[in-house]
Amino acid sequence: MKKYRSVFNWSGGKDSAHALWRALQSGQYDIIALLTTVNRTTQRSTMHGIPLDLLEAQAARIGIPLRVLDLAPQGTMIDYASAMEQAAKDLRDEGVSHFIFGDIFLHDVRSYRQKQLEPLGITVVEPLWGASSARVMNDFLASGLKTVIVTTMADGLGAPAIGRMIDADFVASLPAGVDPNGENGEYHTFCYDGPIFREPVPFRLGTPFTEHHDVRLDDGSIHTYSYWFADLHSVEKTGES
Repeated sequence: MKKYRSVFNWSGGKDSAHALWRALQSGQYDIIALLTTVNRTTQRSTMHGIPLDLLEAQAARIGIPLRVLDLAPQGTMIDYASAMEQAAKDLRDEGVSHFIFGDIFLHDVRSYRQKQLEPLGITVVEPLWGASSARVMNDFLASGLKTVIVTTMADGLGAPAIGRMIDADFVASLPAGVDPNGENGEYHTFCYDGPIFREPVPFRLGTPFTEHHDVRLDDGSIHTYSYWFADLHSVEKTGES
């Protein structure tokens, strides 16, 4: 079987890990890199807040090299699009034909990716796409992947959910209207063990902290979103257990 030379767009969270597991199981893709976006100042991933050293530890245990897309602090979507376009062109020149993502049902996100990448000759692949959110969650729980909540919206699940494991009890406890997978941004996670890893990624959770992000809406107004983040640390780096 021909394998497509591919890059996986890696967030470090459960949907990313789940989609990567599916892509690897399919046998269709030669995944040469995990591409992730990191804030230039904080050296953490842009939404999940995962430190770069833990992203590197994940990649090392998965066995696929990490490629970091360095983003300016408070960068706009134009900045992101420009950086992603350049990365896509560089990877296309290295023979990459497919970019793999972990989206589930957000059509505007998928359309944005296709509009950005397909003109460059790169095919967008979504291994989780099309299934119901409940089915995706059930499949995730059955996969053996292990993950912990590291980001929440302050006006949603808030600080109490930081550090919770994603399991059947967590899913059953979710308030009405919250997507089980957090697909609407309700929460983000750090995946540290399971079938894609050669061994678990050692980490510890510090004291949660809050941050406020200003987003310019389509009408030009500014909306402030508040989030709680886990203060994630690599155990390997600190020598703690």
